[in-house]
Amino acid sequence: MHLATLLDWTPEQIKEVIDFGIEVKKNPEKYATALHDKTLAMLFQKTSTRTRVSFETGMTQLGGHAIYLDWRTTNFTLGSLKDETICLARWVDIIMARVYKHETIQEMCANSKVPVINGLCDKFHPTQILADLMTFKEHKGKFKGCKMAYTGDGNNICNSLIIGCSKAGLKISVATPKGYAPFEKAVAVGKKFGALELTNDPMEAVKGADAIYTDTWVSMGQEAETEKREKIFQAYQLNKKLWEAAGTKPLIMHDLPAHRGKEITDEMIDHKNSVIYDQAENRMHIEKAVMIKLLLEWK
Repeated sequence: MHLATLLDWTPEQIKEVIDFGIEVKKNPEKYATALHDKTLAMLFQKTSTRTRVSFETGMTQLGGHAIYLDWRTTNFTLGSLKDETICLARWVDIIMARVYKHETIQEMCANSKVPVINGLCDKFHPTQILADLMTFKEHKGKFKGCKMAYTGDGNNICNSLIIGCSKAGLKISVATPKGYAPFEKAVAVGKKFGALELTNDPMEAVKGADAIYTDTWVSMGQEAETEKREKIFQAYQLNKKLWEAAGTKPLIMHDLPAHRGKEITDEMIDHKNSVIYDQAENRMHIEKAVMIKLLLEWK
């Protein structure tokens, strides 16, 4: 079993791993040798802070070993993706890859005899959203009857957030500019579970929300569009006015890195209702839970 996208996981699996992440966080010593003698290969096409450090530290805390592989310094740049993946899977117990295209993750999953985890691609970011849902549950205690609002670009974070919230039982309202809507497969899941509202109005989206989430307006690889995007997305900034429009004093969420003063203001990042750094910390705890499940329980 892999974690390529939350599309592939059932609602029960998502809820189970979130609760397990909370358990692992509370009792780290109980799992200190859970992955003894196991090796994680971490393969990076894209830069990273949270993904690299959280996975590497998490694997160490589980008694295993992590190998960092910069894609550019490996023969993934020379050989076929299929061949290199088959070889890598013969040496290690689990693979995490942070890549540009979702098709890369799909091909790796198809050719790996060990679990593959999507550490980020252009369409999805499942480990981040599992950490976000874990953070939400820690602070709110439940999903049922609650609402998440997202404002900004319909990107990989937005796609995975729609899928994760919908399957976990959390309503989600998404505000994006015209032409920047989320991936149709994510929208289909939201509609299937009756969890998703789509709008172009961020003020409308946040009404009654228990949490407001935003992400960068310019993802890696979109730098040439920076000036254009900053003009289009200005009305979607997570600021005091938008936060107050919710009328519920919601949690403030961002997956980081944040561009202070762009998609979110300093005031919101540093606000007492901000759980942004909790989200970052929980990346490690939920990734530990995911690796244990994939290697020991959900084979």
